[in-house]
Amino acid sequence: MSRVDSLFQPVTLDKLTLKNRIVMAPMTRTYSPGNVPNDLNVAYYRRRAEGGVGLIITEGTCVNHIAASGYPNVPMFYGDEALAGWKKVVDAVHAAGGKIAPQLWHVGAIRRPGVEPGGDTPGHSPSGMARPGKVSGHAMTQQDIDDVVAAFAQAAADAKSIGCDAVELHGAHGYLIDQFFWEGTNQRDDAYGGDLAARSRFAIEIIRAVRAAVGPDFPIIFRYSQWKQQDYAARLCDTPEELGVFLNRLSEAGVDIFHCSTRRFWEPEFEGSDLNLAGWTRKLTGKPAITVGSVGLNADFLPEDGTANFKAAEPASIDNLLERVERDEFDLVAVGRALIANPDWANQVAAGNFDSLAAYEKDMLQKLA
Repeated sequence: MSRVDSLFQPVTLDKLTLKNRIVMAPMTRTYSPGNVPNDLNVAYYRRRAEGGVGLIITEGTCVNHIAASGYPNVPMFYGDEALAGWKKVVDAVHAAGGKIAPQLWHVGAIRRPGVEPGGDTPGHSPSGMARPGKVSGHAMTQQDIDDVVAAFAQAAADAKSIGCDAVELHGAHGYLIDQFFWEGTNQRDDAYGGDLAARSRFAIEIIRAVRAAVGPDFPIIFRYSQWKQQDYAARLCDTPEELGVFLNRLSEAGVDIFHCSTRRFWEPEFEGSDLNLAGWTRKLTGKPAITVGSVGLNADFLPEDGTANFKAAEPASIDNLLERVERDEFDLVAVGRALIANPDWANQVAAGNFDSLAAYEKDMLQKLA
């Protein structure tokens, strides 16, 4: 038995059974003109399913709210035309032997007016802030909050209706749900602001609404991060105890699987332990956890100064990853840029063909292949 076989055994995570532990990480590609998935998108996801990925989590897809989108040519997850496009993606992935979950997304205050859909609508957020101390958009009213909660629930119901295998709620990276979590951007004095428990109320309402919309047996994945694209050093929780309280509220609301976003999967989350964020999440909640962060590459995505000077990266050893899988630190492994460079990354790794893996080049983001 090869050592990499630990990644390629079938795995059952309560409500979700997969052929292996490899997940395609969600990556924004901006290749959906008119905000509708097209044949290029279908082929892109089908190739990764054919390449051996067990679960595909799609790029961020915007829920039905006027301020949800922040980037041009990002696909929507509402409306007959967009859902028909996603149905083609789902069917292609299933035909290739994979499973698929759309990532449901609202960018919040990251939005810049002028992006469609939405036109001149400003970014919406808990306190009108994309970053601490700078009001640049619209502070959400109770009606705004209710509308967004309903939009997530409807998108999840639509995902189930077109045959998706799960949904992922994007609660990371300084986007809307995370803007409620983050004290720096949530300065509300109502029930949605205050301590972290109160700042979690918005996310909990979304999770509960999604659970009601999809029923008890449909898997809900929740992606979260300590870091924010506005501040890589930001932290929601400074101790395991704080993290456990935070995550267990989300778990009790209906989360089945946590997707724990880090920039480098091998880094420990807290002093005194080698466990990464996914490892701590699994230990504290008892729920399955997905690790992610520069898997299979020797450099992370962006430099520390936060500029959009995307890095190239060479293939790197996965020995440390395999050691962590073998000791059950986490359940699933999300692969990002390595799968852009190598659609068949999973099959190549399963076969031990590490020398044939291509490097990730910066210009690969500019095309869909």
